[in-house]
Amino acid sequence: MKIKSLIHPEKFPFFYGYIIAFIGTIGIWASLPGQTVGVSTFTDPVMAALHLTRDQFSWAYMIGTILSSFILTFAGKIYDKKGAPFTGALSATLLGVTLLLCSVSDLISGFFSQITGFSHWSIPFTLMILLFFLLRFSGQGVLTMVSRNMVMKWFDKYRGRINAFTSVSVSLGFSASPIFIDRMIQSEGWSGAWQIMALAMVGVIALIILFYKDNPEKYGLSTDGTQNKVSVHNNQEQTEVAFTLGEARRTRAYWMYALSLSFYSFFITGLTFHVVSVFNTAGYTRPEAISIFLPVSVISVTCSLIANFISDWIRLKILLYVMISGAFAAAIGLVGLNDGWGIYPLIGGAGVMGGLFAALMTLTWPRFFGRKHLGAISGNAMSMLVFASALGPVIFSTSFTYLGTYEGVSWLSLVFLVVVTVGALRANPPIKR
Repeated sequence: MKIKSLIHPEKFPFFYGYIIAFIGTIGIWASLPGQTVGVSTFTDPVMAALHLTRDQFSWAYMIGTILSSFILTFAGKIYDKKGAPFTGALSATLLGVTLLLCSVSDLISGFFSQITGFSHWSIPFTLMILLFFLLRFSGQGVLTMVSRNMVMKWFDKYRGRINAFTSVSVSLGFSASPIFIDRMIQSEGWSGAWQIMALAMVGVIALIILFYKDNPEKYGLSTDGTQNKVSVHNNQEQTEVAFTLGEARRTRAYWMYALSLSFYSFFITGLTFHVVSVFNTAGYTRPEAISIFLPVSVISVTCSLIANFISDWIRLKILLYVMISGAFAAAIGLVGLNDGWGIYPLIGGAGVMGGLFAALMTLTWPRFFGRKHLGAISGNAMSMLVFASALGPVIFSTSFTYLGTYEGVSWLSLVFLVVVTVGALRANPPIKR
């Protein structure tokens, strides 16, 4: 049964796309509990409550995240078919229910241990695999993808400038969140903090049902709020040709951009997930470790603003190489963290990567491949990012377990970045023949 909409975009006295940009940003904010930055602050207290080691917790996170990545392409196709309101509300509901389950994960684990008479780490380990699967799929995966794509579908010529607003807002919110979440955990406990987040999802679901809308053409409007039905863009990279997922995957550009974005997901997830441990090994305290997110966010916001505004006039490959440069700096910084000097390139590189990621992750797919199959294409790219983010915590943890340091991650990262740098030289805008 279809619910009649209470909001009519065509009746607004101004272009409804600006409402979409604002509400879509809230939707991305709401995905925070499923993002690594939203999970990482819970790592140590939840590990202790469930009696899991750091390696076990990291493996549970990896397996759950990888499993979620396998169905994100399918979720993207559902979005293409059912639209933003339905898909967004469903993912937000699933995220809220999952948060409630997370808040009583110790009780659930104890219950199954009691009824089976089997007290073993495998019970909380299996439980966390399931919960991480649901968190990552609903939060980082579907809700983020739907919210970003919806905003991009309402803009064409001004896509970069609108994404500047969204990216800066998200960067500020995500970067500052570990500090506030940590305070909430200290005040209400890890269980209470998750319950507060679950309660907040009720309001998010209401906003999605009321304000999320699909393509402007559906309401007799056009992209950017212009009078013409078809927006004409003078950037030669812009294409109105609709690539299918299969066609997109046969282009070099798709893979080079997706792999570069995936590296950011891998590195920042691993660093964020083990941030306290990473900085403890270099002699920093827990508050000092968490405080790095503030300067990272300042750099990220600055880079995001610049990148998004100039993206309407320059080739995306230039922005791609700036992002890769930031990745090199962050990887080198991790090597020198124990010697003191590494903290500066680590923070600077992570900030540059974050700012360019925010621009490229949103702008690349509609600009290169069109809007018709945007859900499937971005969903497939998102599955790669989520898969990479799953590897991050485990590889970081394994490096520390067997080498006693996190430097092993740096050398592995540098090799990968050299390969991507060479491969991206010919990652030009695709032409559909």
